[in-house]
Amino acid sequence: MHDVLMVLPQGSLLQGFALIGRLMLELALMVALALLILALLDYMFQKWKHAKDLRMSKQEVRDEHKDSEGDPKLKHRRRQFAQQIAMQRINQAVPTADVIVTNPEHISVAIRYDPKAMHAPQVVAIGVDHVALRIRQIAATHAIPIVERKPLARLLHGSVKTGDFVPPDAYAAVAEVLAFVYRMNGRAA
Repeated sequence: MHDVLMVLPQGSLLQGFALIGRLMLELALMVALALLILALLDYMFQKWKHAKDLRMSKQEVRDEHKDSEGDPKLKHRRRQFAQQIAMQRINQAVPTADVIVTNPEHISVAIRYDPKAMHAPQVVAIGVDHVALRIRQIAATHAIPIVERKPLARLLHGSVKTGDFVPPDAYAAVAEVLAFVYRMNGRAA
């Protein structure tokens, strides 16, 4: 390139403009190529930096979890309040039951049936573990029969919520339990 510039004064004016134009074009292409390479490097760096900036520190994760979940003490109080309400409902509902169906230790289901007012037996309370124990204690104080039927207790626990009627596939088993209880109490089945 240096040699070309040395010969420039010896050529005509048109040759000089053509030569300078060609040199400017080559220079522009080299600058454009250099800028393109720099732009690609900058793009990759900015993308990496953006991804890094989006990541949260461990402390930020903890703070966000605490903010989204709420204060643990308040959460604990809410849970206790909900348990108290559930126990009050059980204390009111279990004495109205005709029978308690249990899986001896883990599940208790209180069932009520009034053939004049209901089209099917109704589950008035369901409990697992300590709630199941509480249902059995209330039943014992109100002389409500407790019948052990593991499959029926599991079926009702898995398919029915408190206040629902017994599903049709459990009618026969519940009818058998109610008939047993009515015979035991001397009532007509």
